Amino acid sequence: MDEKSDLIQKKREKIVLMKSEGIALYPNDVTVTATTETILNRFGDTDKETLDQVEERFALAGRIMAVRNFGKSAFINVQDRGGKIQAYIAKNRVGDNAYSLFKKLDIGDIVSFEGKPFKTRTGELTIEAYTIRLLSKSVRPLPEKWHGLTDVETRYRQRHLDLIMNPNVKKVFYTRSRIMALIRDFMQKRDFLEVETPMMHPIAGGAMAQPFKTHHNALGMDLYLRIAPELYLKRLVVGGMERVYEINRNFRNEGISTFHNPEFSMMEFYQAYATYEDLIIMTEELFTFIAKELFDSLIFTYQGCDINLTRPWQRLTVKEAIVKYSDVRPEILEDRKRAVAYGKGIGLPLDDEESLGKAIIAIFEELVEDKLIQPTFITEYPLEVSPLSRKSEKDSTVVDRFELYISGKEIANAFSELNDPEDQRERFVMQLKEREAGDKEAHEMDEDYIRALEYGMAPTAGEGIGIDRLVMLFTDSPSIRDVILFPHMRSKNKK
Repeated sequence: MDEKSDLIQKKREKIVLMKSEGIALYPNDVTVTATTETILNRFGDTDKETLDQVEERFALAGRIMAVRNFGKSAFINVQDRGGKIQAYIAKNRVGDNAYSLFKKLDIGDIVSFEGKPFKTRTGELTIEAYTIRLLSKSVRPLPEKWHGLTDVETRYRQRHLDLIMNPNVKKVFYTRSRIMALIRDFMQKRDFLEVETPMMHPIAGGAMAQPFKTHHNALGMDLYLRIAPELYLKRLVVGGMERVYEINRNFRNEGISTFHNPEFSMMEFYQAYATYEDLIIMTEELFTFIAKELFDSLIFTYQGCDINLTRPWQRLTVKEAIVKYSDVRPEILEDRKRAVAYGKGIGLPLDDEESLGKAIIAIFEELVEDKLIQPTFITEYPLEVSPLSRKSEKDSTVVDRFELYISGKEIANAFSELNDPEDQRERFVMQLKEREAGDKEAHEMDEDYIRALEYGMAPTAGEGIGIDRLVMLFTDSPSIRDVILFPHMRSKNKK
């Protein structure tokens, strides 16, 4: 039996003994009147003499994280949602029975205690307990305190343990919640309506991605977990809901990496009577609003690099970015055969008959993306990779679209929407040919969506912002798994 199993066995034996003594191990009648944060904020700066005059008592509850025994008294560190605080447990104050129970407790147990604040001789704010109760008996021991929980695999698989042992992890998810609230506040002030659209689609559409497939027994039909809410949100614009947004999950059957999780959060929004250029301004306003609220500054650090959100942000076309950040000459990007040859020459898996647009994007992704550290809007994407975007009136080979890059990663994608039903049908037909040629991410024909467009959709611009990547940026998190509470993991039985 290993050391951990031995500890668990001893705790199980203790639980049996406590039950035999009639000790309630999991009562549910506690009243809590304060958190550690409440006490620390209120009395943290109060001097010892003033604090000695405080007679008010507070009832707190939390998990025991450390114990220092002194025979007839002890100091414990207790952790709740607001942080940690020290409590002083003395036999002559809590009474013989309560102290006898306390001596049976372990690190990891959840307790409640009532008392008043004071400061020790070393100046540490402490609660002198008048009562103490067991609320939940732990069976498994916490990781050894000096080493904590550092194994990444264990942290992601046992997030509950990660949250107990690593306060900074909890802080990330509190910040995530605040960012979501800030986004909703920003959108509401601009007259956007938050909506919900289906998670299961009869046709996978709205993005170039491979879907997850499921089956509905009662309807006798296959359905797809949505890869994007786009086509449903635009139906709402057709219906006269001129400013809509949704914050929810998307599902894409793709690989897992530090920036990819098959289940991820996205905010997607649509604004009638706007262009993608209007959304460039709105995106700058949203990101700077969040930064000011979080940091009171437009400059912050992400993975050792200062990110400066001072407006306006850099704007480059796809071709301009390739020329600026690589050795590709402009004329190569104007000739299909030369672009394909260049791409193959740097190891890209391009077919000899690859279109110019797809070759350009492959070169861009390989040579440019990771160099876009400061916020940069990339515009004029090729038509072939933008089946739902409006063609540019200046150049019919590109569309009115941008992608936002920060710290070398795409954070947002937006475009002026294609609202010509005939053009949209032609794009779907083009996508069907690519599916037949083996592209599993190409769109299927969506006759119902085309039918909706035939009723008329106002000129509209739409955008999708990756919430997880946004939170990574604003919490200085290196991996998407650090900002998703329960990220997908490979089965332990598979290598």
